[in-house]
Amino acid sequence: MRKLASIFFCLMAGLAPVAGQGAKEGITVADSVLVFPLQAQHVHGSSIVELPNGDLLLAWFQGSGERMADDVRIMGARKKGKELHWSAPFELADTRHLPDCNPVLFMVGDKLFLVWIAVQANKWEQSLLRLRSTTQYSGEGAPAWEWQDNILLKPGEEFAGAVAGGLKELPPTHHGWSEYAPRYDEMIIEASMDITKRSTGWMTRIKPLITADGRILLPLYSDGFNFSMVAISDDGGMSWLPSLPIVGRGPIQPALAQRKDGSMVAYMRDSGDAPTRVQVSESYDGGRSWTAARKTEIPNGASVDVVVLADGRWAMLGNDVDDGRYRLSLFLSTDEGKTWPVKHPIEYDASKSDRYSYPSLIQGRDGLLHMTYSFHLDDSRKAIKYVVLKP
Repeated sequence: MRKLASIFFCLMAGLAPVAGQGAKEGITVADSVLVFPLQAQHVHGSSIVELPNGDLLLAWFQGSGERMADDVRIMGARKKGKELHWSAPFELADTRHLPDCNPVLFMVGDKLFLVWIAVQANKWEQSLLRLRSTTQYSGEGAPAWEWQDNILLKPGEEFAGAVAGGLKELPPTHHGWSEYAPRYDEMIIEASMDITKRSTGWMTRIKPLITADGRILLPLYSDGFNFSMVAISDDGGMSWLPSLPIVGRGPIQPALAQRKDGSMVAYMRDSGDAPTRVQVSESYDGGRSWTAARKTEIPNGASVDVVVLADGRWAMLGNDVDDGRYRLSLFLSTDEGKTWPVKHPIEYDASKSDRYSYPSLIQGRDGLLHMTYSFHLDDSRKAIKYVVLKP
């Protein structure tokens, strides 16, 4: 087996300095382990949460594929307290005869939530948002779910107006269009006027932002519209209303952060035209409306995650290359995301064949950064990796 180019693959538990720009800033690795051995099934889209008793709970989707594989289900594992190893995987959710993908775990008070998508008709744009919750999660294995429902959203006519207005704010694009070919913006505006299309196909990926007053802002995106939206709950997840869309050309899978002044920022994967860069949008009304998404200068290969640290710094984890998922880096900002001067390597494969992607990032009560991500060496050797950093 060839030597892996992974930065942390051979590091053992215990604080040890890591080379790179981050080492100068005092970033050290505390743990690095595969949650389960490399295996052939497709495992992807992990989400990690810390429980009130200090346990860590992890979710991911697993099966023989993604949206076209009806055996895909939501799996999980638990790391008890100070134990070094994760438990054997167990099932968290399975909509029989449909693929289940993109799980997100989060806590609101003492209640644990799991949201994910069931892919109807094997089409992303027909996905259905599903939700489970419970206060019984402190035992072994899977939580005992107490409540389950679907999240049903009905964006109104103002959705279409926001789409048209947002696209007008963006630079014109004519890449590859002929006189007789349909134009991208026109197609999206027309689709936004269809109440069926704008009410279906919204998908999860990143943990929600929970404000000081208890508002839950769950980031969503659509592969049909190729942009994002936020589902908002002011009653602890019992009911949800849609925000106005985060309009742009390819801003998907938003990760949310809140500034000290109350305004919010969404950092998004770029699924639009080249060059692919992390896209950003802002909200000044509690997440109800968002500015048109714009590209930053940070290269982007896939999904990113963001967390506001207890000391006020912001951390962002993602693929900072625009030609694959072979590098995963942690960025730190001291000015609430205006600049990201510190970049710390997490994974890198010089051959560009391995893939490290779809990260989930939290800060534990221990002050450490806990991250998980898809660790794919090829199509037959896949796992979820867990890394802990001291920032």
